[in-house]
Amino acid sequence: MGGARQLPHSILAVLLLTLTLAPAAHAQLYRWTDEKGETHFAQGMESVPERYRSRASAVGRVDPPPAPSGPAAATVTDGVTRIGFSPGFPIMVMAKINGRAPVQLVLDTGATRTAIRPAALIGLGVTYRDAPKVQIRGVTGSASAYLVILESVEVGGARVGPLRVFSHDAQLDRGAEGLLGRDFLNHFRVTIDNARGIVELAPK
Repeated sequence: MGGARQLPHSILAVLLLTLTLAPAAHAQLYRWTDEKGETHFAQGMESVPERYRSRASAVGRVDPPPAPSGPAAATVTDGVTRIGFSPGFPIMVMAKINGRAPVQLVLDTGATRTAIRPAALIGLGVTYRDAPKVQIRGVTGSASAYLVILESVEVGGARVGPLRVFSHDAQLDRGAEGLLGRDFLNHFRVTIDNARGIVELAPK
């Protein structure tokens, strides 16, 4: 991934995700490492193999993301999605994942692929079963991630699906859960008007 906004260097090394349960309300996310040094995640201690429970550690709660209090929902007129933003700051968008609750993403024209944190996707019921592990590289270094197939990603009236996205635990500013990259944006004519503080996504 390239461009002005790069993924932060402090990225959780994810080597293997084992997530087989359906999403549960207020589920605790646990992490453990097996004898091969591979890292696993699971929802609820009952999902951790018994022989690893003594070494499992809680790494946060997995809940469906609440409706963010950040930018207003995108408006749609004549098939064109318009998103307001503050010039000089990252462009924040609300993206519905698989038609469910929205997550807050940074619109990043320099990112080759959309990337979303695991906790956000797990909270929306996205499975990591059979998701291949990949290495992503940028000017700040490389990190492990998973390629996860989403049924759809939707911003206002702009919808793309299915879409294969990176999933890793990058820490982003302003409460963002990930980046909206060119794999989504290239399906549209994208106009960024800094003078008016508006991004337009128009059908090609």
